[in-house]
Amino acid sequence: MTTTRKEIGQHHWAARRQQSASSVRSVVAVTAKGLCFCLLAAGFAPCQAAKTGDAAQLPTPAASRSEQGGAAAPSIIIEAQPVAAPRAKRADFEREHASREARHVADWVVDSGDNRSMPFAVVDKANAKVFVFDAHGRLRGAAAALLGLARGDDAVPGIGDREMSSIRPEERTTPAGRFVAALGRNWTGKEILWVDYDDAISMHPVITTKPEERRAQRLASATPLDNRISYGCINVPAKFFENVVRPAFSGTDGIVYVLPETRTARAVFGSYDVGEHARLHTASQAVPAPAASGRAPL
Repeated sequence: MTTTRKEIGQHHWAARRQQSASSVRSVVAVTAKGLCFCLLAAGFAPCQAAKTGDAAQLPTPAASRSEQGGAAAPSIIIEAQPVAAPRAKRADFEREHASREARHVADWVVDSGDNRSMPFAVVDKANAKVFVFDAHGRLRGAAAALLGLARGDDAVPGIGDREMSSIRPEERTTPAGRFVAALGRNWTGKEILWVDYDDAISMHPVITTKPEERRAQRLASATPLDNRISYGCINVPAKFFENVVRPAFSGTDGIVYVLPETRTARAVFGSYDVGEHARLHTASQAVPAPAASGRAPL
C-alpha cells in the first residue's frame, strides 16, 4: 500500500513539476511579500532583535582589550602627590649666643612638646650658662652660672641627706637630666628653684658669704673655666633670678634640662635633631606612583 502511494506520488509530482514551476515562483513572491508585511506589522521586531544580538557580541567599555584578544588597555598613571614638609618647631634664642648642644635640646623640647606646656630652662654645664624659656620656647633671659666643682653627670647616692662638710670635692657634681622644678625655700628661708629635691640640688642667687671663693667675680668673668665652684647647686646672678627665674616659674611647675658633659644629650634625654626628624617624616609620608603596566599606543 505504501509503495503504491509512493509511485503515484512520484508520477503525480513529475507530471505537475513543469506545470507549477511558474506558479511556485508566484507563491514564493507572494510569500515574501506577506513576510515583509508581517515584519512591518511587527514594528521591525526581528531587526531590533538582530541588533540586540549584535550588541551582545560587542565588547563593553569596561572590558579590557586583552579580554577581546587585542592589546591591553592603557594603565591609569597616578602621579605621586608632593607631601608638604612639616615645619620644624624651634626654640627662639633671639640673639643670644648658645652652643650647638643647648640649641639641639631646646629645639627638641619645643618640637616634641617634652616640656608639657610648662616653662623650662636649659643648663649648659660645658659653657656654664643658663637659658630660661616660656612655655612656647621663647627666651626670657640667659646668664652665666656657677656649677658643681667636680666634673660628672651623676649625683652620689644619698648625697642630699649628708652634711655639706662631709661631701668630698670629687662628689660635688651637678647631675645631668630632666627635672620637674618648682619654686620653694631652703632651710634658711631664702627663695630658690628646686631642681632635684632628693639630692638637694637647686638654682638660686649666687652665694657670696665666702669672699675667698670669689663667686661674683667668677660669674662676671668672660670664660667658663672658673665657674666650677659649688657643691652641685646652680648659682646665677641675683638680678637674673629675681627678674627672669622667679617670674618664669611663679605659680607653676617647670622643667629644667641639665646638659650632660660625659655623655650625649641624645643618650640622656632621647632627643632628636628637629630638621632631620622633619625630613624623615616627609619621606615616610610620600606616596609613590604605581608601577606602569602595558600601555597601548595612542
